[in-house]
Amino acid sequence: MLLPHIFSSLYGRLLCAVLASGVILGLDLWRREASPPPAHAVWPVLAGAQKTAPLQLLDSGNIPMPSGMAAAHASTLLALPLSHPAALMAFWFSGDRESAPNVQIAASQWDRASQQWSAASYVVNRQVFGSQMGFGLRRLGNPVAWLDGSGRVHLFVVATGWGGWAASRILHLRQISSANSVQELVFEPVRVLPLSWLWNTSILVRNAPLPLDDGGMVLPVHFELGIKYPIALRFDKEGTFQGVVRMSARPYLLQPTLLMQSTQEWLALMRDDRPNGKVGVARTVDGGLHWADLPDLALDNPDAAVAGFNLAPGRMLLVHNSSIATRATLDLSQSMDGRNWPLVRTLEQGAGEDEFSYPAMAWADGELWVSYTVDRHRIAWQRFALGTAPAGVTP
Repeated sequence: MLLPHIFSSLYGRLLCAVLASGVILGLDLWRREASPPPAHAVWPVLAGAQKTAPLQLLDSGNIPMPSGMAAAHASTLLALPLSHPAALMAFWFSGDRESAPNVQIAASQWDRASQQWSAASYVVNRQVFGSQMGFGLRRLGNPVAWLDGSGRVHLFVVATGWGGWAASRILHLRQISSANSVQELVFEPVRVLPLSWLWNTSILVRNAPLPLDDGGMVLPVHFELGIKYPIALRFDKEGTFQGVVRMSARPYLLQPTLLMQSTQEWLALMRDDRPNGKVGVARTVDGGLHWADLPDLALDNPDAAVAGFNLAPGRMLLVHNSSIATRATLDLSQSMDGRNWPLVRTLEQGAGEDEFSYPAMAWADGELWVSYTVDRHRIAWQRFALGTAPAGVTP
């Protein structure tokens, strides 16, 4: 018989593999949510006089680490409402080393009354959540936090089974406890986000979401398997996933951070995977429905994460590594137009193999907070207030 002969051959097996992949892709596309409609982002609320006020350093330090853990990396900051006893929460991953079996997601919060960080607590354990979701989790990393319309904390966490970070999936977790302290914070798994035809792998999250006027948000993520490119995810005010849009045609940009130029015109600034890279840029003018690449910024990027923040309309901030071959310098720059980024101040200046990386920013209690990794061992923070600009001076 001719048919058995075909399927017993090498070409036959290849044909079967192609057909099977086509079926998987078709099923994935069939069940995936369509692209959401255009969105309107929310401007930060700052008085006009504050828009040009200079940033003045108030204090700085290190967030408490879990006892005995040598590694810490990839922090995120979440501002909390005024009714909460804490001004903000910080989340990061910590363990013996990156990708170690005991790595978990840790958290601490800045208490408004004591003006101190709480002791660190673990809030996500890979064995526990692997058991709840029905499959093994080998690594955890890069938590990103968001507060939904009901006041619940959502965590989006990078997780792997077999393979390295390029085989990651994004776990969506949601708060189920009513406690105010991180020591009592409990999450439940919502699901693995349905983002890739390849069993939802090779999608990673890193930077904070962009809030929308309907209470929802846009979460920037990226694909990473051979090539790299940024993706925007849309969620409603309760955290229901609504759709996905690719943000760049270039195959070397990752870890996008989102900035507003208007309610529907946004920028994505991105890490560049190439040697001698620059900060990459893409833009949407229709609320995230379509994106187009723009020329790179003049800022050098040593294949390192950046973090952006809208301080006020016409005033954008960016924390970034400014040296082409090292992460030993961490700078804070600002822009009015998204193209020109003069230096505000150098946050950290090291030498040799020193590393200050993976920054995050948040606005809480009228102050700007910045966190970042130091040498993969601890999470540092700095806090800034808006001062008074000298007469006739625009900072």
